[in-house]
Amino acid sequence: MSKQNPITLSSWTLGDQCKFEERVAAAKEAGYEGIGLRAETYVDALNEGLHDEDILAILDRYEMKVTEVEYIVQWAEEKRSYEQKYKEQMCFHMCELFGVNHINCGLMENYSVEHTAQKLKELCQRAGKYIIGVEPMPYSGIPDLKKGYEVVKASGCDNAMLILDTWHWVRANQSYDILTKEIAEKVISIQINDAYERPYAASILRDESMHDRLAPGTGVKDTKGFVKMIKEAGINPKAVGVEVISDEILSRGLKEAAAYTFDNTKKVLEEAWKEILE
Repeated sequence: MSKQNPITLSSWTLGDQCKFEERVAAAKEAGYEGIGLRAETYVDALNEGLHDEDILAILDRYEMKVTEVEYIVQWAEEKRSYEQKYKEQMCFHMCELFGVNHINCGLMENYSVEHTAQKLKELCQRAGKYIIGVEPMPYSGIPDLKKGYEVVKASGCDNAMLILDTWHWVRANQSYDILTKEIAEKVISIQINDAYERPYAASILRDESMHDRLAPGTGVKDTKGFVKMIKEAGINPKAVGVEVISDEILSRGLKEAAAYTFDNTKKVLEEAWKEILE
């Protein structure tokens, strides 16, 4: 990967209890090139008393950028709450503020491909110039690559694309040989991490996702193979998000969590790139 694919400290990796400058400082010290922000962590920064110009000044001081914006949900519902509508608008504002052109989105509710694609089309129309990156998650209404691509393709929107995450990929029991060139053209960004051999029970799989992921290359699910699949498919991700949601790793403190996840990510990326070149 290169500067065109900034290694990004995804928002959840440092949790939701730190101050904005602490997040930026930890990411910079670890070696990250960018940070991810969810609408909630952006609002937390505002709630600290920071204004947009203060947030930009902090980023500038540390020579850091926001390179990942998250997370629009419930967009296939017929009647959405004002909170969700406002959160969507907040994500659009964040893209404008930080110069990010894609938004990570998920959908917990399970609808038909036809209904989901129509609602995705409407979301894409509201998004305008921004790209909507749909993230398949095994415990969601878009559980795997197959349905994700079907929905994106059926929407008929140029700005409807996919975001692929290592953890979600392996927990959906997908092999690394199903990503065709055609599907790859619709992948805007990736997130990487690792997992234990044995998953949590299906009924609580989301708990594992939100509390017990592993750093890239430290589990048994071949993060390097995932990265090689991405590169060999010709994908040039707008961001390489390191989304390691782990209570244990975060308990070590912000600096250690950032350093540990970055060091392991860098090792995986370098090994994958070397094997591709050989």
